[in-house]
Amino acid sequence: MVSGFVVIAGRDSWMKFLYKEKFMITNRTYFAIVIGLLFLGCLGMPKNVVPVKQFEVDRYLGKWYEIARLDHSFERGLSKVSAEYSLREDGGISVVNRGFSETEEKWKEAQGKAYFVDSPSEGYLKVSFFGPFYGSYVVFELDKKDYGYAFVSGPDTGYLWLLARTPTVKPEVVERFKKRSAELGFDTEKLIFVKH
Repeated sequence: MVSGFVVIAGRDSWMKFLYKEKFMITNRTYFAIVIGLLFLGCLGMPKNVVPVKQFEVDRYLGKWYEIARLDHSFERGLSKVSAEYSLREDGGISVVNRGFSETEEKWKEAQGKAYFVDSPSEGYLKVSFFGPFYGSYVVFELDKKDYGYAFVSGPDTGYLWLLARTPTVKPEVVERFKKRSAELGFDTEKLIFVKH
């Protein structure tokens, strides 16, 4: 049960909510709220990050495994993290993120939606896990031959992911990800490599 004054820590600021009545927040709801609030109004992208061109959404759909990420409260402590993308009837993309919390010994899941910001042939989308609040999802490198891996950023250099179609990737992919991301200003020394 949650009542009274609740503070949710965002990346750069504190967001405060006052609850007048007691109510239950499920883990799934909390996970979605935190993700949505962290991306509140964040549709920019880091300096020098450029979305891939000739992006093919049909090839990007399906399941992706999170190989590495920068730390965030909404993913902290999660292993076996994956994202599944499918088409929505309104032309957008459905997003289902899952991860296993070892401390709580249970799966956490967040469902969201994504839409292209400019052109469907550009890897620049806005994603929402909570109401009308969207954040950037920028694919800045992609294995265009097989769509086997993707380098993804959020609105600033605090958000970074290496995604792949398999739970592991070749060491040269990890090295390329680290090198390319460091060149763009991401702190690759703080990368977390996800257990699967």
